[in-house]
Amino acid sequence: MPNRIFDRRRLLAGSASLAALALAGCATTQSPGVALAAARAPGKAAVPADILAMYGPLPDEKFPIPAARIGLVDPRYWRQAVDDPTGEAPGTVVVSTAERLLYLVGENGRAMRYGVGIGRDGFAWSGRARIAYKREWPIWTPPAEMIARQPELEPYRHGMPPGLDNPLGPRALYIFEGSRDTLYRLHGNPDERSIGQAVSSGCVRLLDQDVIDLYNRVPAGSPILVA
Repeated sequence: MPNRIFDRRRLLAGSASLAALALAGCATTQSPGVALAAARAPGKAAVPADILAMYGPLPDEKFPIPAARIGLVDPRYWRQAVDDPTGEAPGTVVVSTAERLLYLVGENGRAMRYGVGIGRDGFAWSGRARIAYKREWPIWTPPAEMIARQPELEPYRHGMPPGLDNPLGPRALYIFEGSRDTLYRLHGNPDERSIGQAVSSGCVRLLDQDVIDLYNRVPAGSPILVA
């Protein structure tokens, strides 16, 4: 199947782009908790009942997750099954940075599509890698370079405990190029306004409900393509 989204020539530069990610760290310029506060703002749009249910509260999580204010998110970023536009093999995770969409390629020409927030200018990258492992309610440890840029993160130099304020959210999928940790993650995020935006320090963020759904579908070792 021809690839209708991704310019293959961009992938040749993937390794160099991944190397730059060592300066990232999966957070915005906001300090922990600010994004969570923003996510509590009232919703604005009427949303179909099935979408409200899909993004409803998750009270059985280790740290109960409130319902997403999905009315704040453009409907094109709501999770949905679509015809696969990527041409990649089933089981591949594909991030289209231009579209702010993530595809999990399935069988029979179909894919599950999620809206995402991506790295802002200076932290973007592209290439092929793999999801080496996954974690529920992960600890977040900002790199030294990030702490130098944001000294208020110094208390978390040795790790921020899991919780609703943790920038990685309820799930994280860790991206490696060969045996090297790129410091790039797919992870959760409570701030609905960030979906469809370029705001993070390199990582791809999904709504908490979406990252849990993706986590449950993607086994460790799965290939990932970002273009």
